[in-house]
Amino acid sequence: MTDAMTGADLHFYFDPVCPFAWMTSKWVRLVAAQRDYSVDWRSISLRLVNADVDYAAHFPPDYEAGHTAGLRLLRVVERTRRQHGASAVGPLYAAMGRRIFDSEPGAPDGPPDQDCRGTAPFLTPILDEAALPASLVEALEDSSLDSAIQAETDRALALAGKDVGTPIIHFRPPQGVAFFGPVISRMPSEESAGELWDHVVGLAGFPGFAELKRSLRELPQLRALGLGDDDIGVEEDWHGGSRRARR
Repeated sequence: MTDAMTGADLHFYFDPVCPFAWMTSKWVRLVAAQRDYSVDWRSISLRLVNADVDYAAHFPPDYEAGHTAGLRLLRVVERTRRQHGASAVGPLYAAMGRRIFDSEPGAPDGPPDQDCRGTAPFLTPILDEAALPASLVEALEDSSLDSAIQAETDRALALAGKDVGTPIIHFRPPQGVAFFGPVISRMPSEESAGELWDHVVGLAGFPGFAELKRSLRELPQLRALGLGDDDIGVEEDWHGGSRRARR
């Protein structure tokens, strides 16, 4: 069953600065191509999820700037949706993710500093790659779009609960199963991508199932983090869903 309003087989809620959302999105795109699923790419802001959190006390130093940059980029996502339709959001997110995470560290077009990702110089080449007008950079400063992002964020949290992060996936909406994650640090092969999907959806869809969790996570296999496709990242404890300084 697909969403009657959007025609999508699944809704994927993302924040463009989340590396784990990006890893999962690449896997979902692979599965969608294999299974002929349509995806509606939707906003969830980590900055708004953590609106009441003391960043200085709970997060590493770069988190607030990164989450704020993500909110600014989501403003562009929402204006893109309004002006160019939902079908334009997927290519835009793909261009954002490639620029942020799939660039070699230190390369001229590599990942910018945390506080640069929500700026016009960062965004302009992304819009060009996604075949979108450069005038969309103006949305970075348009805080009136935050209410729409908040509504999408609230919708995602209503599906999966509040003690979650990104991404959130809603399969076969509106009645289908929704869940946070899966959080993956390695990209599945083409042969194993569908098998992993079936396992995840099967477990999440079991009546009464709530959680299967490890807070230990490998650094994702992303070039921006210095890891190639065959590298295994250092394992860290992401208690509370992030590398919090304290609980």
